[in-house]
Amino acid sequence: MIDSAARTRPTTPTPTSTPALQTDPIGLAFDHWVSHGWVDAADGMALVTSVMRVQQVFLARVEAVLKPHGLTFARFEVLRLLGFSRTGTLPIGKIGERLQVHAASVTNAVQRLEAGGLVERRPNPEDGRSVLVSITAAGEVVVGHCTLALNQDVFSVMPLLPERQREVFDALRVVRRAYGDWGDADASDGFR
Repeated sequence: MIDSAARTRPTTPTPTSTPALQTDPIGLAFDHWVSHGWVDAADGMALVTSVMRVQQVFLARVEAVLKPHGLTFARFEVLRLLGFSRTGTLPIGKIGERLQVHAASVTNAVQRLEAGGLVERRPNPEDGRSVLVSITAAGEVVVGHCTLALNQDVFSVMPLLPERQREVFDALRVVRRAYGDWGDADASDGFR
């Protein structure tokens, strides 16, 4: 359900690969789960499938905003993380750890950012096995523009009121922690 206050906010079109449907396919799948006797799993199936679909929608919106700047979300995340760091420099392994992605994915993003003059790589003088990545002045400008564009066109125009956004975030945070996304995987914040 869309909150009424969110309906008046300006929104950008949602880039999708398929036209809008008349019926919610996940709702139909839920009905099928129930009719096949999988009642205990129906809510979980609907939740998982909905989160996966919302991820696709969010990623398409984010990528549409970043594309004119020559970035993907993965590259934006690297730049934004470097921009948030105290010195603008982090070891490539730390970038992967903080973004929760494999080192090969970070290396690929960093290579493309470096080719665009947005970051620089150099050997880590304190650890010859690691590489330091630093944001350049051009990278700071691009990530600043992209952050403002994402804030305006994606993050501040959610079809949920802010308090509902926090509730959803809190609920998903419980799931993330229960599955070991960070901290003690046994500390489930009440998720059972």
